[in-house]
Amino acid sequence: MSETPPHKIPQSVLVVIYTPQLNVLLMERAKQPGFWQSVTGSKDTPDEDWRATAIREVAEETGIQVGSAAVPHQALTDWALENIYEIYPVWRYRYAPGVTHNIERVFGLCVPEGTPITLAPAEHTQYLWRPWQAAADQCFSPSNAEAILQLPRRLNAGCA
Repeated sequence: MSETPPHKIPQSVLVVIYTPQLNVLLMERAKQPGFWQSVTGSKDTPDEDWRATAIREVAEETGIQVGSAAVPHQALTDWALENIYEIYPVWRYRYAPGVTHNIERVFGLCVPEGTPITLAPAEHTQYLWRPWQAAADQCFSPSNAEAILQLPRRLNAGCA
């Protein structure tokens, strides 16, 4: 007898990982070839803190350890931006019945050039670093592309 996995929580993070030179990390989704994105992932529990979710998802999807000597905690910035979007119908089965929208909290993570990446093979097949404008053009998600396009303004304002 197989257990039904718990429903996904319709609250997720989007973490734009970038270098000081504004090269942005993109990863190709394993189950959707050609779909490139930044780190994304849902809360594990409703009371999980947004920042904790971001740190966990970054580690799971890229192997980057926020809080390490190379990537200190202050490298992760909460942009205090939340997107609400409709969940694609093809993915709604993962959520409780009647759930149609997700809240996505946006973060930025500045990492040193050459930071090693270890992908979670069940989630992503390959990664690449792209200049911010090219990365925005390559994303399949409109909210991901918009977050990347905000990167230079956020840096200039001192809050990336």
